Amino acid sequence: MTNQYNTGLDKNAANFVALSPLSYIERAARVYPDRTAVIYGERRQNWAQTYERCRRLASALAARGIGPGDTVAVMLPNVPAMFEAHFGVPMTGAVLNTLNTRLDAEAIAFMLQHGEAKVVLTDREFSGVMVKALAMCGTHRPYVIEVEDETAPAGYDLGEISYEDFLAQGDPGYSWSLPPDEWDAIALNYTSGTTGNPKGVVTHHRGAYLNAASNVISWQLPHHATYLWTLPMFHCNGWCFPWTMALIAGASVFLRKVDPTHIFELVREHHITHLSGAPIVYSLLINTPDSLREGITHKIHGQIAGAAPPAAVIEGCERVGIELIHVYGLTEVYGPAAVCAKQAHWEGLSIEERAQLNGRQGVSAPMQQAIAVLDPETMEPVPADGETMGEIFFRGNVVMKGYLKNPGATEEAFAGGWFHTGDLAVMYPDGYVKIRDRSKDVIISGGENISSIEVEDALHRHPAVMLAAVVAMPDARWGEVPCAFVELKPDAQATGEEILEFCRQLLARFKVPKRVVFGALPKTSTGKIQKFVLRGQVKSTSAIE
Repeated sequence: MTNQYNTGLDKNAANFVALSPLSYIERAARVYPDRTAVIYGERRQNWAQTYERCRRLASALAARGIGPGDTVAVMLPNVPAMFEAHFGVPMTGAVLNTLNTRLDAEAIAFMLQHGEAKVVLTDREFSGVMVKALAMCGTHRPYVIEVEDETAPAGYDLGEISYEDFLAQGDPGYSWSLPPDEWDAIALNYTSGTTGNPKGVVTHHRGAYLNAASNVISWQLPHHATYLWTLPMFHCNGWCFPWTMALIAGASVFLRKVDPTHIFELVREHHITHLSGAPIVYSLLINTPDSLREGITHKIHGQIAGAAPPAAVIEGCERVGIELIHVYGLTEVYGPAAVCAKQAHWEGLSIEERAQLNGRQGVSAPMQQAIAVLDPETMEPVPADGETMGEIFFRGNVVMKGYLKNPGATEEAFAGGWFHTGDLAVMYPDGYVKIRDRSKDVIISGGENISSIEVEDALHRHPAVMLAAVVAMPDARWGEVPCAFVELKPDAQATGEEILEFCRQLLARFKVPKRVVFGALPKTSTGKIQKFVLRGQVKSTSAIE
């Protein structure tokens, strides 16, 4: 039987437009041209000026032949150019690859080559790493644009041209268009995942549009909020907040690094209303002298994610006037795709009880279709009893396209019609999810993923090491850090400091273990190391002193 509602009622230019967060900046510049968009030191830009600069960037890139399917990488801290790249690059149809500024040269070189970056924007703070990474690219070296910043630490210029000179070549009235297909890629983000080999997560315009809007809805963001960039923009495109800020025509306050003294100065000066970050950011803020917070009487809204926030952090934030909302997600789901939505009756509970409830990963975000805790073997929901463990799965429009040039990993990630997170959790009777463990031993330290396998590979390269295993160790500052258990070869000798120094030569510093424990490693009858035994040991300080 013919469906009368489908006959002659087709998509056309009047009733269907591809969803893209690029539409947000066009609207912000048109409706609120004079409202402040950018604050960085003494620099101020309104939305009209910011939109013009983004169009200049797009125009200049297009003049160099950058277009659909090309990759533009950025190795930048939280500065205005990083923000502008989130609009200027996709305006050409190209894909933005934000590089993790904490990685080593080898990892950066891999990403530049795997993503086939044709252009890279960089900052002199990272010149030491970038000069090595670019040398490893050989004949595939991308065109380098140097972003000027007089406040940057000492370094040297690597660019063929400066960012401002490059923008000067562009047309402020550049005529860009929305993508022909909202499924087109907008960004490429590499995640260490559960192995030492980075995987390239490809996200699309539709998902970015929806998650940017989801941020507004789940956090009840007001128009023209003032947002402090304590969250690195290289993390999942800043959880889509560059696009969110355009949607609400808010003001972004940028800072190169997280420094509590400077943060409270900015909060006081600019009346910061919102910020985001890993638990360590809030730990730093709540453990500063009360004098730094003098004169700040307004409430600050904070979004927290990474490792599950300790109850002490949630309680501490409440004490100093920071109202936290806990979100959860991964690079593959654009950052926050679940939120611990607060219930009115929680207000009547003690601060300890509220902290326990708010520490859960929660429910699906407004624009995400579903979050579930399933038995990974049967793909059936586990009982909602707060005890039975299963794996967290996501499904919806706010899920990646897949992994670049890695069909096997993509197929595995989407097996059964759900995205597999690899995180083990329980479901509570009220439908809220709580992570219990990580199925593949990824360590989340200060919001950064650390592959235990990668660290173990480095340890095994030491000539005195026979076996090594790495597990997460609780840490008051970083949430968790790597702890290495090492079994030496017969008659071999090595000190903990020697092992750590060896690792420093092979790993980014945040991946280096914070403690080394020597001794025979517990194994199964088949020789498999029993990591659950090691995790039990790290919970007891006396066991690893």
